[in-house]
Amino acid sequence: MTSGQPLPRGRGTTLTIAQVAERTGLTHDTLRYYERAGLIERVGRTTGNQRRYEAADLAWLEFLLRLRETGMSIAGMQRFARLRAEGEATVGDRLTMLREHRAALAARMRALRRGAGALDEKIDHYERLLHGRRTRTDDPT
Repeated sequence: MTSGQPLPRGRGTTLTIAQVAERTGLTHDTLRYYERAGLIERVGRTTGNQRRYEAADLAWLEFLLRLRETGMSIAGMQRFARLRAEGEATVGDRLTMLREHRAALAARMRALRRGAGALDEKIDHYERLLHGRRTRTDDPT
């Protein structure tokens, strides 16, 4: 969530799609897509058929955003959402899925750190070249 603002407390307090879009950084179209794709359950509606999001909807959206940020595919997110909708019987499957995703994320983070280290070395090399401090061991590239 981008705003960090909690949903106001109180019975029946809900947010419009515009308010949720502002809080999450998602577009109206993305929020509608998430609903059509089964990532979020059908959101409550007013008598005029306008979407009204509750605190639980926002908490779930925030978790989906973390999954997306960490590289989980839409298909993976859909699978997780289906398991969640099935209830307590799928807790083990959800835990396994999150552990596997976390392990893949850790491997990706290690690879990114290696890549960042290689970039840092090359940046240092070029900075030394610019400042005329080339040494015999410097990479000629």
